Amino acid sequence: MSQPGGAAVVARVRAAVAGGTPLAGALAEGAARTVGVRGLLDLDADVRAHLRGAGPLQHLLDDPHVTDVLVNGAGGVWLDRGAGLERVDVGDPALADPAAVRALAARLAAASGQRLDDASPVVDGTLPDGTRLHAVLPPLSADGTLISLRTHRARVFSLTELTASGTVPADVEPVLRALVDRRANVLVSGATGSGKTTLLAALLGLVPGRERIVCIEESAELRPDHPHVVHLQVRRANVQRVGEVPLSELVRAAMRMRPDRLVLGECRGAEVRDVLGALNTGHDGGFATVHANASADVPARLVALGALAGMAEPTVAAQAASALDAVVHLRRDAAGRRRVAEVAVLGRVGAELRCEVALAATPGGARPGPGWERLQERLGAGRPPSPGRHAAGGAP
Repeated sequence: MSQPGGAAVVARVRAAVAGGTPLAGALAEGAARTVGVRGLLDLDADVRAHLRGAGPLQHLLDDPHVTDVLVNGAGGVWLDRGAGLERVDVGDPALADPAAVRALAARLAAASGQRLDDASPVVDGTLPDGTRLHAVLPPLSADGTLISLRTHRARVFSLTELTASGTVPADVEPVLRALVDRRANVLVSGATGSGKTTLLAALLGLVPGRERIVCIEESAELRPDHPHVVHLQVRRANVQRVGEVPLSELVRAAMRMRPDRLVLGECRGAEVRDVLGALNTGHDGGFATVHANASADVPARLVALGALAGMAEPTVAAQAASALDAVVHLRRDAAGRRRVAEVAVLGRVGAELRCEVALAATPGGARPGPGWERLQERLGAGRPPSPGRHAAGGAP
């Protein structure tokens, strides 16, 4: 804590709250003799952060520009404000104490409804404010306790705003709108932190208000600006290793909920079989995201996920090529800014799944690729004009 005698103040306030004293009264009783009444307002946020928030990290999470906060044991704190990772000085000596870092991680795990100890040294959860938590204890981590926090923003960006900010190239925006309008099944791909969830929420905001969207996620991160959205999220096994409800079961449940749009927040396991099956049986206009470093890597990623579900490679290729109309790939540029880099289409060459670029974003504008005509065929009536028509070297 930055306030004088902060640790002692927290201890006194914690004891008072445990005894039934309201937090405001506990603050006055526990801190007045240390900072005086005039300092109580400044101390209030600090104490609340230590009792109910992320302690010395809370002010970083409160910064609207911060997307990720990472603690590498007692070795330092890093954050991402949208331009890549940077090291920061939090100004709290407690974060130099391995025991204090471990205690913070355990408290955050408890706030997410889970336990973090020697018997359960890895935790993946969601804090009450929607922040994603991942923590690892030694000896699994050779660098001390590791804490990874990904912020959850109530602010939802529209596709127009993402275009204005440069995340979506202006000549790619009409293609994305057409994908939603024509009820295409879209896979959004990209590396961790590339902006997949942000773009997906913006695309879902274009869905007509009369349609029902069912979102299936590990934790409810998607909050599109839409009047009819329902959320399903997994339940992890308890300490006895029972009670788990996985994504695959939720996908099957969602199909019985009369969805107009079926959305899988992230495809990362055997649920790929159920998603591809759903999109191949009349549930058009669906969306999913997947981790991949390039659109060309998406086929290998889908094949690997399909293998987890016992699907042979030719089966994955046939299902994916039939179910998915487009792949929208995001990546960070050299400055760390998130950008839509490609729109691609999936197809088969024999029994092999291939991804062909239909539209590539370049500094000189979006250029059609070899898959452009196939994308236009899939969009059908109302398809957008070629964005490269007037660009030097573009398609005629």
